[in-house]
Amino acid sequence: MLPDSYSYRRKEPANGLESAIDAFRDGDPVLIHDAADRENEVDIVYPAHAVTPSNVARLRNDAGGLICVALSHEVAETFGLPFAEELIGHPAGNETTIDYDDRSSFSLTVNHRETFTGIVDNDRARTISELGHAARNPDTTDFAAEFDTPGHVHTLKAAPNLLEDRRGHTELGIALAGLADVPPAVVVCEMLDDETGGALSRSNAASYAGRNDFVFLDESTIIEKVRNG
Repeated sequence: MLPDSYSYRRKEPANGLESAIDAFRDGDPVLIHDAADRENEVDIVYPAHAVTPSNVARLRNDAGGLICVALSHEVAETFGLPFAEELIGHPAGNETTIDYDDRSSFSLTVNHRETFTGIVDNDRARTISELGHAARNPDTTDFAAEFDTPGHVHTLKAAPNLLEDRRGHTELGIALAGLADVPPAVVVCEMLDDETGGALSRSNAASYAGRNDFVFLDESTIIEKVRNG
């Protein structure tokens, strides 16, 4: 039998923010499209604390991009996580430019210390969910005791002022987590197109969301809510 939250979300518009908030509270994914003049990509986004091995399999098979965990700036700072560009001493890291942004959000790659290889679905789900639980009470987490680096899960560090500073999937996902009152840690994974070799189009991603009863949001919906309260 389906939970009451399912029937409630079905009554909401397919792209409704309230449906997205309900989905996140239930541990379900939301598809988020960023601006057409930015990446113009759709990511599948989960609240990290609720991620299971089957969710990781979905991200691998249905999305296909890089599976990353975005953390709020405050949580990442508490964990002592730097931006990766601050650590790179190799010449390849000099004067890095990104066409759609002014910097990358990448931080360290990590594994939870109780995983084995770190890459299988069970291991990545353990690392991801433990990052989510740690983000709930970061002051009580000994990060180095629980996680090691390098690992198989990329962490992302959100901008200090979130959407005021940057409007990537990192910040959009963390903003949605805040609206849903779940820990400020989310999994993001780009949806790719097997036929074109590029990003999955907005329309095809929206169709995928419809087939699977997932909520689809444009970035403007989240930005407007955060801006206007």
